[in-house]
Amino acid sequence: MAYIEGRLVHDADSHLMEMVDCLDPYLEHRLRQRSHELPVFRARMERHEHFRMAREKHADAAFRAGADENLMLRKNYEAKGAFIREDRPSVVDLLGVASQLVFTTHALGNFGLDRSDDMELCYAVADAHNQMMVDFCSVDSRLLPTAYVPLETFEGAVATARKAIDIGARGLIMPSWCPRNHAPSHVSLDPLWAMAEEAGVPMLFHVGYEDKMNPVYKENGLPPVPDFHGGDDNFTSISYMPIPNSAMQTLATLIFDGVFDRFRNLKFGAIELGASWLPGWMRSMDSAAHAFMRNEERLQKLSSKPSEIVQRQLRVTPYPHEDVGWVIRNAGEQVCLFSSDYPHVEGGRNPVKRFDSCLEGLPQSAIDCFYADNFIDLMGDALPVELRRPAHLVAAE
Repeated sequence: MAYIEGRLVHDADSHLMEMVDCLDPYLEHRLRQRSHELPVFRARMERHEHFRMAREKHADAAFRAGADENLMLRKNYEAKGAFIREDRPSVVDLLGVASQLVFTTHALGNFGLDRSDDMELCYAVADAHNQMMVDFCSVDSRLLPTAYVPLETFEGAVATARKAIDIGARGLIMPSWCPRNHAPSHVSLDPLWAMAEEAGVPMLFHVGYEDKMNPVYKENGLPPVPDFHGGDDNFTSISYMPIPNSAMQTLATLIFDGVFDRFRNLKFGAIELGASWLPGWMRSMDSAAHAFMRNEERLQKLSSKPSEIVQRQLRVTPYPHEDVGWVIRNAGEQVCLFSSDYPHVEGGRNPVKRFDSCLEGLPQSAIDCFYADNFIDLMGDALPVELRRPAHLVAAE
């Protein structure tokens, strides 16, 4: 039996657990050598034994024999289809989802290249990442690869996006942090938005590409606090709090500066950034627009209230521990998306049960929007034609 049965569900967040050397085949020698000198690469190379053991486990017949029955129990590198692409189609079948939007795990933002002086390596690594993702997902059309687009230079952003779209990327990730030398709403990035809009490909934010918590907050004189994985370098309760801050600022800037209005058919997604912030942020933007409209012509030109622009063009994935029903009641049916976060620990063992418990009492239209229809709207032409049927039509069939 599949984990999800009897309903149409699209998965807005799943992951590849990539190996440390996954980009090497896609980089020319001199750039590959430079990437190996990065501190983050060296740190991951120190865990080479971990990657070796993961490969050995998945080569073991007895371990593979238990993969299906442990689909929601094995996490990270132990999960089926975590890094072996030929296993991933059966994961989609076993989960029971119609499609999966696929991201890497060790975000390129962690390379630090966006904020380095080596823009050649920055964009070369992004291009390598994007080709690697397309190759991984090419085994099944239900796997939708995402591509990363650094915004540090206008020409680089446009060129990288063009390459990604041409090779088959289904979503373009942009960092939620602000580029070093210009706003993310700068008019010189309009060719990027126009290209994505024309291709029907959404622009995506994802956790890992945001400004991090000031590490001094951890210096509290108390013992280290373990995270989900037993260390303290992933998210804890305190470092969890600022996760959406960069996205809120960047999205507000894109809305106030008219990017959403200039490209009304372009959709944006905020993935694995939570959603409890959403209703208050929408109301705060409406308040800001009202308070400053008299002196800001850009606000006078907005096509609608910022909250209505959000409902028109932004889609957001809640965490399974959040009250998604409360978010939907206060943000509207159009905005929230289901995600499994497969195969990450944070996704939990039974995300559908947790989400369903919070969706009780909502109309069926809101539930259909959450599990399928909002994703179909977000992905637009990037979703294969055969997967674009709304939930109520699938139910009728």
